Amino acid sequence: MRRILFLVVLLFASSLSAKPLDYYFNNDIQFDPNVPTPQSVLGYEVGEWHVRHDQLVYYMRALADASERVNIETIGYTHEQRPLLMLTFAAPQRLADIEQVRAQHLARLEGEPSTNDDPAVVYMGYSVHGNESSGSNAALLVAYYLAAAQDQRVEKLLNDTVVLLDPSLNPDGLARFANWANSNRAMTPSADPHTREHDENWPSSRTNHYWFDLNRDWLLLQHPESRARIAQFHKWQPNVLTDFHEMGPNSTYFFQPGIPSRKNPLTPNGNVDLTKAIAKHHARILDSEERLYFTEEAFDDFYVGKGSTYPDVNGSIGILFEQASSRGHVQDTVNGQMDFAFTIKNQLLTSFSTFDAVLENRQQLLDYQQDFYQQVGKLADKDKLKGYVVSAPKDATRLDYFLELLAQHQIKAYALEEQTTVDKHTFAAANSYFVPLAQRQYRLIKSIFSEQQSFNDNTFYDVSAWTLAHAFNLEFAPLSSTWGLELAQQPWQQDAQPSAQELTRHYAFAFEWFDYDAPKLLSHLLREGVNARVALAPLSAKSGNATKEFAAGSIVIPAGIQQHEHWLDILNEAQQRFAIPIVALDSGLTSTGVDLGSRQLAPVHLPKVLLVGGKQTSQYEVGELWYYLDRHVGITPSIIELDNLSGVNLDNYTHIVLANGRYSAMSKAQKVALQKWVKRGGVIWGQKGGAKFLVDQQLLKASYVSRKDMAAVFATEGLKYGDQDMLAGKQRIAGAIFNTEVDLTHPLSYSLTRKQLPVFKNSTFLLEQSSAPFVNVAKYTEKPLLAGFTHDNNVTQIANAGAIVAHSYGQGTVVAMTDNPVFRGFWYGTSRIFSNALFFGKHIHARGE
Repeated sequence: MRRILFLVVLLFASSLSAKPLDYYFNNDIQFDPNVPTPQSVLGYEVGEWHVRHDQLVYYMRALADASERVNIETIGYTHEQRPLLMLTFAAPQRLADIEQVRAQHLARLEGEPSTNDDPAVVYMGYSVHGNESSGSNAALLVAYYLAAAQDQRVEKLLNDTVVLLDPSLNPDGLARFANWANSNRAMTPSADPHTREHDENWPSSRTNHYWFDLNRDWLLLQHPESRARIAQFHKWQPNVLTDFHEMGPNSTYFFQPGIPSRKNPLTPNGNVDLTKAIAKHHARILDSEERLYFTEEAFDDFYVGKGSTYPDVNGSIGILFEQASSRGHVQDTVNGQMDFAFTIKNQLLTSFSTFDAVLENRQQLLDYQQDFYQQVGKLADKDKLKGYVVSAPKDATRLDYFLELLAQHQIKAYALEEQTTVDKHTFAAANSYFVPLAQRQYRLIKSIFSEQQSFNDNTFYDVSAWTLAHAFNLEFAPLSSTWGLELAQQPWQQDAQPSAQELTRHYAFAFEWFDYDAPKLLSHLLREGVNARVALAPLSAKSGNATKEFAAGSIVIPAGIQQHEHWLDILNEAQQRFAIPIVALDSGLTSTGVDLGSRQLAPVHLPKVLLVGGKQTSQYEVGELWYYLDRHVGITPSIIELDNLSGVNLDNYTHIVLANGRYSAMSKAQKVALQKWVKRGGVIWGQKGGAKFLVDQQLLKASYVSRKDMAAVFATEGLKYGDQDMLAGKQRIAGAIFNTEVDLTHPLSYSLTRKQLPVFKNSTFLLEQSSAPFVNVAKYTEKPLLAGFTHDNNVTQIANAGAIVAHSYGQGTVVAMTDNPVFRGFWYGTSRIFSNALFFGKHIHARGE
């Protein structure tokens, strides 16, 4: 009896927050009874619990099995091997011939005439941020409606459009958040904003497996979720793409257009007109439900790497939605108590209004997209520039990463057949490519090579610059004429990896440090037990009938110090795997430079890295460092939260890495232990807030300019209350690219081929140059701004300031950088500074005072 009573109470408590289907759908909509409802498959009503990703997948596959209106495919897998789904909805007769429909849609963009029967293509994307889960939960209902509804709207929709539905743009984050929200849910959910259910642990589920914001990765394509999504985007070229998000609980609902002055200048005005036309449908449906909303006073459409902006420079209409979040199941807000079902219904309503808008504006959308691409040739003809030539001397891998990224965005690049000179700079044919503007991705090419520094509106929601050539530290130049330019007939494509000649026993072996994958090759060899040395000075040595030159930073593997029985087999396998030439050396006596037994051939060891995390640190920067180490260096760091650091024996680690964060909570005993660890030979790296901590603890013998000091140079006399946002926009650096000058003789600069190194800066923290000799690794140049907006007052302060400082501390080394060298995973240029600190930091010998 007691058990029965408990079950009754449990069912009653659960039903308090449950909303049946008629809460979400009008009663006059009939549904095919042969198509399963979400509740019949999941066991609960939508909104009663947060749907797990595995449940979402299970339900979508059940729909596909039951309905002839839907195809389902797995388009990729996340880092955690969760499937990425794409559902295609259309009338059954169209769905049966969907490939021909797609081909005809793409043919229109190349100038083929359109007909009145051409369908518009709508890409519905939900919850790119995992803890903004009302979108993915609404996707359950959208999919059910498309698969089972039997009303006039859905019939017209399926006949006049193709609907692509991605129910979860971030499965790993969604799975983490569902687990958090559900595991902290009470039988009667708590509405207290401070309860554990509404206050996630670090790191939040907004991000993917590596704690990246996937809504900043549409252009950068560092992750499998993004690569699969962009492949589908270009496979279909949708007319409209939706991007469903959440914002703070005390807000209402936002849909685009955003702030009019903050659109990307490459976005045509026709896009704005259509966005406004679509917005009327969102307003109408939300008005009918008496829901609060706003437009045009928040969010921008500038950075093309976001989900609502990338479509805009690719012929589509991107639409951002932001719903006030319940975060858990119910929460008290300034607008009253808001439950999860309410947030889901708002996302469902604007999904419906998107469908209505596409149906009403179908022909205008098709015409706009066709005209968008037909205008490309005219724009390219009028442009004073013809394209860009790019080069990466001595580093084919880094250049290939860049070209592969372009190819994923349907941008073609052609190898130079002969060297060319631009403004007295010679681009060698062996490692240079030309990216012409006269191709269908004209606008996107202009965007990724842009170095614009002045804008109509200088306030940015996200970054103001993303020049990919700077991020990859490529030598590049615009061309105003292609006269005499000899190019390959076919665009770049990934070549098959050539087979390397088998290595046989020699006195020693060596490989250069220039290739981007060299750190990963070295870590692999060290892990497998191969002993290696780094050349701290250049040398040239005999290799067969030739003399081979090796720059400082090259790795030498002497046969006489090897302990592993099969070390030569390991070397051969690694050469094939990493496609980096390993050269056999005949003698320890070199032709020039240091000999192979010199003390300038210093031992290198596999780093054991402690990466400090926790709520006081930036989960993005910690994740980016983890990702770089894991993907590009082959090292798995130990990520230890700051609160747990006191229980850790620091002597188990060779390196400690401090990302941006606040480390003031570290106890005095921890600070003392850290100082002693460095003195005994540890290498510590600090960036931004981590660098500030090193200065504050006198581990780094340098001074800094604080954010407060930077802001103080801005005059405030006479400003009015309404000028606050304007002043804040001037004072901050939202994200711009600056030039630094690097000491190419320093071990941290090994692999760099020129003294200019672009860095990404999104804070006003600055190091001052040290007065001590040999410790200033990099400084900002006299005129440092390369791209993006930064107020002149800030540019003046940044000029000639310190960017990277490194010196000895006892037997150890301290390295500090004012910026993030691995920002969003795509700063391939500065990331080598970080890996150099890992492998060569112990060989930095310079006093800080």
